[in-house]
Amino acid sequence: MQIRELTIPDSYEITPVQRGDDRGVFLEWYRFDHLEEAIGHPLTLRQANTSVSKRGVVRGIHFADVPLGQAKYVTVTHGAVIDYVIDIRVGSPTFGKWDQVRLDTVDRKAIYLSEGLGHAFVALTDDATVSYLVSDVYTASREHGINPLDPEVGLVFPDEAGEPLLSPKDLDAPSLTDAAASGLLPNYDDVRAFYASLAGGKK
Repeated sequence: MQIRELTIPDSYEITPVQRGDDRGVFLEWYRFDHLEEAIGHPLTLRQANTSVSKRGVVRGIHFADVPLGQAKYVTVTHGAVIDYVIDIRVGSPTFGKWDQVRLDTVDRKAIYLSEGLGHAFVALTDDATVSYLVSDVYTASREHGINPLDPEVGLVFPDEAGEPLLSPKDLDAPSLTDAAASGLLPNYDDVRAFYASLAGGKK
Protein backbone atom coordinates (compact mmCIF):
# COMPACT_ATOMS: atom_id res chain seq x y z
CA MET A 1 0.00 0.00 0.00
CA GLN A 2 0.99 3.61 -0.49
CA ILE A 3 0.65 6.07 2.40
CA ARG A 4 1.03 9.81 1.91
CA GLU A 5 0.60 12.63 4.40
CA LEU A 6 -2.12 15.12 3.50
CA THR A 7 -1.73 18.90 3.61
CA ILE A 8 -3.05 18.75 7.18
CA PRO A 9 -0.17 17.35 9.25
CA ASP A 10 -0.88 14.09 11.08
CA SER A 11 -3.48 12.92 8.55
CA TYR A 12 -2.81 10.43 5.78
CA GLU A 13 -4.29 8.95 2.60
CA ILE A 14 -3.83 5.19 2.23
CA THR A 15 -4.05 3.59 -1.22
CA PRO A 16 -4.07 -0.21 -1.20
CA VAL A 17 -2.74 -2.52 -3.89
CA GLN A 18 -5.68 -4.33 -5.48
CA ARG A 19 -5.11 -7.77 -6.92
CA GLY A 20 -7.84 -8.87 -9.31
CA ASP A 21 -8.55 -11.96 -11.32
CA ASP A 22 -11.59 -13.68 -12.81
CA ARG A 23 -12.88 -14.36 -9.29
CA GLY A 24 -12.85 -10.73 -8.14
CA VAL A 25 -10.45 -8.56 -6.13
CA PHE A 26 -8.32 -8.97 -3.00
CA LEU A 27 -6.64 -6.17 -1.05
CA GLU A 28 -5.24 -5.29 2.36
CA TRP A 29 -7.15 -2.19 3.47
CA TYR A 30 -5.40 -1.96 6.87
CA ARG A 31 -1.88 -2.91 7.92
CA PHE A 32 -0.83 -1.93 11.43
CA ASP A 33 2.87 -2.13 10.65
CA HIS A 34 2.78 0.10 7.56
CA LEU A 35 0.63 2.65 9.38
CA GLU A 36 2.90 2.64 12.44
CA GLU A 37 5.90 3.33 10.21
CA ALA A 38 4.10 6.30 8.63
CA ILE A 39 2.68 7.93 11.77
CA GLY A 40 5.51 7.12 14.16
CA HIS A 41 3.61 5.12 16.76
CA PRO A 42 1.32 2.10 17.00
CA LEU A 43 -2.43 2.55 16.62
CA THR A 44 -4.44 0.93 19.41
CA LEU A 45 -7.88 -0.08 18.18
CA ARG A 46 -10.74 -0.07 20.69
CA GLN A 47 -13.88 0.25 18.57
CA ALA A 48 -15.16 -0.22 15.02
CA ASN A 49 -18.13 1.70 13.58
CA THR A 50 -20.19 1.58 10.40
CA SER A 51 -22.55 4.25 9.06
CA VAL A 52 -24.90 3.99 6.09
CA SER A 53 -25.96 7.30 4.52
CA LYS A 54 -28.12 8.37 1.64
CA ARG A 55 -26.84 10.78 -1.00
CA GLY A 56 -26.25 14.28 0.35
CA VAL A 57 -25.90 13.32 4.00
CA VAL A 58 -23.15 15.26 5.80
CA ARG A 59 -21.78 13.81 9.03
CA GLY A 60 -19.47 15.98 11.11
CA ILE A 61 -17.46 17.98 11.86
CA HIS A 62 -16.77 15.72 14.85
CA PHE A 63 -13.89 15.46 17.32
CA ALA A 64 -13.16 14.16 20.81
CA ASP A 65 -11.27 15.51 23.82
CA VAL A 66 -7.56 14.67 23.94
CA PRO A 67 -6.42 12.61 25.72
CA LEU A 68 -7.44 10.05 24.69
CA GLY A 69 -9.28 11.45 21.71
CA GLN A 70 -10.26 9.28 18.77
CA ALA A 71 -7.80 8.58 15.99
CA LYS A 72 -9.78 7.27 13.00
CA TYR A 73 -8.97 4.95 10.11
CA VAL A 74 -11.82 5.31 7.64
CA THR A 75 -12.78 3.54 4.42
CA VAL A 76 -15.86 2.94 2.25
CA THR A 77 -17.27 -0.53 1.60
CA HIS A 78 -20.19 0.55 -0.62
CA GLY A 79 -20.81 3.70 -2.65
CA ALA A 80 -18.70 6.83 -2.39
CA VAL A 81 -18.05 9.79 -0.09
CA ILE A 82 -15.79 12.80 0.10
CA ASP A 83 -13.99 12.56 3.43
CA TYR A 84 -12.65 15.74 5.07
CA VAL A 85 -9.97 16.29 7.68
CA ILE A 86 -10.11 19.70 9.37
CA ASP A 87 -7.33 21.13 11.51
CA ILE A 88 -9.05 22.43 14.64
CA ARG A 89 -5.93 22.39 16.83
CA VAL A 90 -5.49 25.89 18.24
CA GLY A 91 -1.98 27.09 17.49
CA SER A 92 -1.43 24.76 14.54
CA PRO A 93 0.21 26.29 11.46
CA THR A 94 -2.74 24.93 9.44
CA PHE A 95 -5.49 25.82 11.95
CA GLY A 96 -8.86 26.18 10.23
CA LYS A 97 -7.66 24.57 7.01
CA TRP A 98 -8.83 21.24 5.57
CA ASP A 99 -8.04 18.57 3.04
CA GLN A 100 -10.17 15.89 1.41
CA VAL A 101 -9.98 12.37 -0.01
CA ARG A 102 -12.56 10.60 -2.15
CA LEU A 103 -13.32 7.20 -0.65
CA ASP A 104 -15.08 4.74 -2.92
CA THR A 105 -15.08 1.12 -4.12
CA VAL A 106 -12.97 1.91 -7.17
CA ASP A 107 -9.66 2.96 -5.63
CA ARG A 108 -10.69 1.63 -2.18
CA LYS A 109 -8.62 4.25 -0.39
CA ALA A 110 -8.66 4.89 3.33
CA ILE A 111 -7.88 7.98 5.40
CA TYR A 112 -6.20 8.18 8.80
CA LEU A 113 -6.81 11.13 11.13
CA SER A 114 -4.82 11.60 14.32
CA GLU A 115 -6.42 12.53 17.62
CA GLY A 116 -7.48 16.17 17.85
CA LEU A 117 -8.35 16.60 14.17
CA GLY A 118 -11.89 17.28 12.98
CA HIS A 119 -13.62 14.75 10.74
CA ALA A 120 -16.56 15.00 8.34
CA PHE A 121 -17.82 13.44 5.15
CA VAL A 122 -20.54 13.92 2.56
CA ALA A 123 -22.20 10.95 0.84
CA LEU A 124 -22.07 11.02 -2.96
CA THR A 125 -24.31 7.97 -3.41
CA ASP A 126 -27.26 6.35 -1.70
CA ASP A 127 -26.34 3.65 0.82
CA ALA A 128 -22.80 5.02 1.14
CA THR A 129 -21.31 2.69 3.73
CA VAL A 130 -18.41 4.03 5.77
CA SER A 131 -16.41 1.86 8.19
CA TYR A 132 -14.21 3.36 10.89
CA LEU A 133 -11.54 1.83 13.09
CA VAL A 134 -11.06 4.09 16.12
CA SER A 135 -8.54 4.32 18.93
CA ASP A 136 -11.01 4.74 21.80
CA VAL A 137 -14.62 3.97 22.60
CA TYR A 138 -17.35 6.57 22.14
CA THR A 139 -17.99 8.71 25.22
CA ALA A 140 -20.80 11.20 24.69
CA SER A 141 -19.54 13.71 27.26
CA ARG A 142 -16.16 13.96 25.49
CA GLU A 143 -17.50 14.24 21.92
CA HIS A 144 -17.97 17.63 20.25
CA GLY A 145 -18.87 19.13 16.92
CA ILE A 146 -18.45 22.14 14.66
CA ASN A 147 -21.09 23.12 12.14
CA PRO A 148 -19.92 21.73 8.75
CA LEU A 149 -21.63 24.65 7.00
CA ASP A 150 -19.55 27.21 8.93
CA PRO A 151 -18.34 29.66 6.23
CA GLU A 152 -15.12 30.23 8.18
CA VAL A 153 -14.20 26.59 7.63
CA GLY A 154 -15.56 26.68 4.09
CA LEU A 155 -15.95 23.00 3.28
CA VAL A 156 -16.79 22.57 -0.40
CA PHE A 157 -19.33 19.87 -1.22
CA PRO A 158 -19.35 18.60 -4.82
CA ASP A 159 -22.43 19.05 -6.99
CA GLU A 160 -22.88 15.30 -7.25
CA ALA A 161 -23.72 15.19 -3.53
CA GLY A 162 -26.84 17.27 -4.06
CA GLU A 163 -28.45 19.25 -1.24
CA PRO A 164 -26.64 18.79 2.10
CA LEU A 165 -28.64 16.81 4.69
CA LEU A 166 -27.53 17.30 8.31
CA SER A 167 -28.68 16.05 11.68
CA PRO A 168 -30.18 18.64 14.06
CA LYS A 169 -27.14 18.11 16.32
CA ASP A 170 -24.69 18.99 13.55
CA LEU A 171 -26.80 21.96 12.41
CA ASP A 172 -26.82 23.30 15.98
CA ALA A 173 -23.08 22.80 16.47
CA PRO A 174 -21.03 25.97 17.08
CA SER A 175 -18.86 27.72 14.53
CA LEU A 176 -15.10 27.26 14.65
CA THR A 177 -14.71 30.70 16.24
CA ASP A 178 -17.33 30.01 18.90
CA ALA A 179 -15.88 26.59 19.67
CA ALA A 180 -12.44 28.15 20.13
CA ALA A 181 -13.83 30.94 22.33
CA SER A 182 -15.58 28.41 24.58
CA GLY A 183 -12.41 26.36 25.04
CA LEU A 184 -13.74 23.26 23.25
CA LEU A 185 -10.91 22.92 20.77
CA PRO A 186 -7.68 21.00 21.39
CA ASN A 187 -4.38 22.84 21.76
CA TYR A 188 -1.79 22.04 19.10
CA ASP A 189 1.19 21.78 21.47
CA ASP A 190 -0.75 19.59 23.90
CA VAL A 191 -1.91 17.28 21.13
CA ARG A 192 1.59 17.00 19.69
CA ALA A 193 2.87 16.10 23.16
CA PHE A 194 0.21 13.39 23.30
CA TYR A 195 1.41 12.01 19.94
CA ALA A 196 4.95 11.95 21.34
CA SER A 197 3.75 9.99 24.37
CA LEU A 198 2.24 7.37 22.05
CA ALA A 199 5.63 7.11 20.34
CA GLY A 200 7.45 6.75 23.65
CA GLY A 201 8.65 10.36 23.49
CA LYS A 202 10.34 9.91 20.11
CA LYS A 203 8.02 12.03 17.94
